Amino acid sequence: MSDLNRGIMKFEGADSPTLVTISTVLLLGSIAVLIIWALQSAYAVN
Repeated sequence: MSDLNRGIMKFEGADSPTLVTISTVLLLGSIAVLIIWALQSAYAVN
């Protein structure tokens, strides 16, 4: 069992490249949305 199959993601294939890529895109996308929202709220850039 690899280390990526432990913790929250306790299922087979948790360390597959496809799932890791999807998770990375979702995480970075949500961070980007939060940064854009924060900049628009703070500086009223429109």
